[in-house]
Amino acid sequence: MDNSSIDNVKWFRNAAPYINAHRGKTFVLMFGGEAIQHQNFANIIHDIALLRSLGVKLVLVHGARPQIEQRVKAYGLKQQIDNNLRITDADTLSAVKDATGSLRIHIEALLTMGLVNSPMHGSQIRVSTGNFVIAKPIGVRGGVDFKFTGLVRRIDSTGINTQLDYGSIVLLSPIGYSPTGEVFNLSLEDVATQAAISLKADKLIALTQSAGFIGEDGKLIRSCGLATIKKLANSSGDHVERLLMRAISQSAEQGVERCHCVSYQSDSALLKELFTRDGAGTLIAKDHKELLCRATIEDVGGILELIKPLESEGILVKRSRELLEVEIGLFNVIKKEDVIIACAALYPYPEANAGEIACVVIHPDYRGGNRGVRLIDSLEKEAKKQKLASIFILTTVSSHWFIEQGYVEQPIEKLPEGKQKMYNFQRKSKIFIKDV
Repeated sequence: MDNSSIDNVKWFRNAAPYINAHRGKTFVLMFGGEAIQHQNFANIIHDIALLRSLGVKLVLVHGARPQIEQRVKAYGLKQQIDNNLRITDADTLSAVKDATGSLRIHIEALLTMGLVNSPMHGSQIRVSTGNFVIAKPIGVRGGVDFKFTGLVRRIDSTGINTQLDYGSIVLLSPIGYSPTGEVFNLSLEDVATQAAISLKADKLIALTQSAGFIGEDGKLIRSCGLATIKKLANSSGDHVERLLMRAISQSAEQGVERCHCVSYQSDSALLKELFTRDGAGTLIAKDHKELLCRATIEDVGGILELIKPLESEGILVKRSRELLEVEIGLFNVIKKEDVIIACAALYPYPEANAGEIACVVIHPDYRGGNRGVRLIDSLEKEAKKQKLASIFILTTVSSHWFIEQGYVEQPIEKLPEGKQKMYNFQRKSKIFIKDV
């Protein structure tokens, strides 16, 4: 087997946990009219079909801003914008209907495509559209009547879930209907946000021109909390970007645990974001009230208090205050209201290009959540930053948990030479190693 085949098998194995985790979950995927115009959109459609075949419940929300502008110009109409909002009169509404209707049919056709030379040959994807979005008029603001420009009043979540349970992909356009039979022009961000909240979606995924959100340092933000996005929204000079950031903020505040922003220009970004540890864009996680951070000298007392019971039981090797003060920079901690409730450390072995995760402790009152996973993930990222090839852990009581996190039991000979010499044969700790 050549190296490329081995890499493909390794990638597939590494993706397996994500495949299992995403099966049966509801994702709302939003993309603007610019994405539909891009040459890579056909590849995105294939990836969407692949996600559905893997058991993901998908709601697609498309925009139509550039297409509406093209229709308005073609109809010889005047663009009417006030405070970054389109005023939709009766003539403009005709252009909106034309643009959104054409796009909806185009997307449905692409999802139906089952050509022999297409990646999803033989797949049968059902697409469901309908009057799932109930709207209301924006009304008069600042003395300006926005006419047929509207807001989402509610989402028919029961109807959408019924279609999702049938195995259909639900496609929503930026159009809403009122109980009185009127049609309203809506924003992509409003429809996607309200759909994600009403459906209690597991993820809101935004396809954008850029790879994700860019931080103040000019670099791509790989992951962040809600506070960071709110700060970026307040400083962004791009109106559409602000709309997206506010949509993500509102979704996260109303219960959507994970939001993602990835590029529609990349052939692989969507799948990398969902099925690899490093991802390809920006992950926005609902802010935890607990703080995960690097330990400082002020945290020594709290860590000693946390680990003391396990040292007394012989589960952990005893550490003196003096030693902990020297090693404090190797620790990550989770704090709740300034009280340390969990800790773990990464000890590097540069000569072996490896690192040891040690002193993993969670307060008994806070076990059962995902704090251990968060700690280990943070140290694995630190190991990658240090360009270590692998990490190992010695444990006497948590073997199964580390196996679940992807660690593999190994003989003592696999440890760095320095660690082998320090191995305590009386404790009979089991050794687990993971490539990073």
